[in-house]
Amino acid sequence: MRQDMIEKVEMYRRGLIDRRELMKSIIAATGGYAAAHLFLESSGLAATLISSQEAQASNVDAETVHYASGDVEVQAYLAKPKGGDAKHPGVIVIHENRGLNEHIRDVTRRFASEGFVAMAPDLLSRAGGTGKMVSPEAAIAAIGQLPPRASVQDLQAGYAFLEKSPDVDPAKISSVGFCWGGWRSFMLATMVPTLHRAVVFYGSTPTEGLQNIQAPVMANYAQLDYRITGGAMATEKEMKELGKKFSYYVYPNANHAFFNDTGDRYSPDAAKLAWTRTLEFLRSSGSAT
Repeated sequence: MRQDMIEKVEMYRRGLIDRRELMKSIIAATGGYAAAHLFLESSGLAATLISSQEAQASNVDAETVHYASGDVEVQAYLAKPKGGDAKHPGVIVIHENRGLNEHIRDVTRRFASEGFVAMAPDLLSRAGGTGKMVSPEAAIAAIGQLPPRASVQDLQAGYAFLEKSPDVDPAKISSVGFCWGGWRSFMLATMVPTLHRAVVFYGSTPTEGLQNIQAPVMANYAQLDYRITGGAMATEKEMKELGKKFSYYVYPNANHAFFNDTGDRYSPDAAKLAWTRTLEFLRSSGSAT
């Protein structure tokens, strides 16, 4: 590991720089967003990369867990509020097509700091895990080779894992997916009738199974993400005709991946508003529109 990167990590852990500044430094050193996250995973840093200040402020516990999905062992990052015996709502956080990385781990901790038991499965577990990828291109290629139904099966198994957790209210387990994971969040709602809520960040809509959805679905789209956002009205129309609960927001001047605060398309205003809306939606009870 390069000495300058070691120094930046230590500065972050001592609270001298924030996580975004750390990630910008690693991205610059490795040559790109995907390479930076892959470096963190393959080096083993990602699972422990949180400063003492952030850990104290977020008041969460985090660990790596494993669960069975058929004959496959899925690795996942689990974060939950510290202490107490109360049951919490659960949320499955579904990563983009780069695998389970530090950005998704951070989002998972953020949900935990808001009172959720949050779990982010590594859906590259079937290919050896994100940390085993030798390059960003390898991770993307491996993601592309995963059978879509298999990744949804792994999410269903993750839902069952959370259902059995003594810390989780089994009636309030939701899913939130980003990009590649957005379709899978939507798809999980077609496969799990007891899912509480499903949130989609700039992900496409399944072409089948919408009639099976029981959970309210909310989508966050970017104005400049023409390919994905262009289908929003058609999705709304189809869901309405099926009698399903669907709502969506389009964020002005935002691009695909606007929520990812380690990427170059990050939009702080859009991300903040989408986060607030997501939390309100997940916490809502009864019918949601």
